[in-house]
Amino acid sequence: MNPNLPRLQPYPFEKLAKLKQATTPDTSKAHIALSIGEPKHAPPGFVVETLAKHLNAVSHYAATKGLPELRQAIQSWATQRFKLDQLDPETEILPVNGTREALFAFAQTVISPSERAKVFMPNPFYQIYEGASLLAGAEPVFLNCTEDQQFLPDYAQISESEWEDCQLLYLCTPGNPTGSVYSIEQLQALIRLADKHKFIIASDECYSELYFDEEAPPPGLLEACAAMGRHDFARCVVFHSLSKRSNLPGLRSGFVAGDATLISDFLKYRTYHGCAMPLHTQHASIAAWSDEKHVAENRAAYREKFDRVLDILSPVLEVSRPDAGFYLWPKLPIDDQVFARDLFEREHVTVLPGTFLARDTESGNPGAGRIRMALVAELNECIEAAERIVHFIRHAS
Repeated sequence: MNPNLPRLQPYPFEKLAKLKQATTPDTSKAHIALSIGEPKHAPPGFVVETLAKHLNAVSHYAATKGLPELRQAIQSWATQRFKLDQLDPETEILPVNGTREALFAFAQTVISPSERAKVFMPNPFYQIYEGASLLAGAEPVFLNCTEDQQFLPDYAQISESEWEDCQLLYLCTPGNPTGSVYSIEQLQALIRLADKHKFIIASDECYSELYFDEEAPPPGLLEACAAMGRHDFARCVVFHSLSKRSNLPGLRSGFVAGDATLISDFLKYRTYHGCAMPLHTQHASIAAWSDEKHVAENRAAYREKFDRVLDILSPVLEVSRPDAGFYLWPKLPIDDQVFARDLFEREHVTVLPGTFLARDTESGNPGAGRIRMALVAELNECIEAAERIVHFIRHAS
């Protein structure tokens, strides 16, 4: 057995289920789940139709590298979205079955296991980063994301010797759960550090298309490379998905792009891994990446939910609009686990305690005293959930 397997912690939702076990919720109220980041908006009809049209392709094996037409559709989208002069669909793009499995598998490809091998990641964070690091034979290093740092890690506090042990740096921009976004300048500073200390940057950008200002989309790591004339994207890879952008979490479709050498190595790993994207999924993905109208409509729906929910919650909670994404990360007046447990019992609303999304460090747990609220349900449900939260807070004994 992999000796690091016992080091994996239960997933946040396992902890949440255990927390709720001893409760008896008020079932006179319909349950509203704000805990899981699973989009509930309707998927684009034309994508579903394309998927159905190509179902007969299940009689064929797919190549791990994906259809040229899919890689071209991704190239067209990415170069326009991130202002890239070039991105080679042949050598710098690889379709994947969603960012989750790709973020995990990438660490298995690039980590050289040793006692000193380190993987840096934000804290709180997407738990895949931790598991991927441990099972690749490296030690995760948690970088606290606190309000005084705009919920981004304070990289200035990392010593030269610590950077020397870093093999892989996971970024999440926009962040999960904080919604924080790196600027071009912040990304470029990390690229220069990667050059100096010879580590790889893996930027998880699966929330990049959920933003509030249509004139100011969040920048990406490859965009930062291009802006500094780094057109080979050396040491840099990005991960994108259709799950949030297009309300297609069950399609399991995304891509990895960047440094051609890293993409080549990742393709070799994935060829043995046996994870080629089914052909009907590829055709549906081509349709999704080729259309922006449904994405703009999706953003508008989230924008309205944030407007309405924040108006309701702001009088009773310390909460603000994130830079991007679909999460709220409010500060609580009480312990986050107690809040989540009692809210579920009294109001039949599920939220995720912040401590479940972070790890304890010498400076404390940066998720403590906060909850993650995913505004993924339909507008009326989100409004009702916010009203129940207000009622809960005002009547808490």
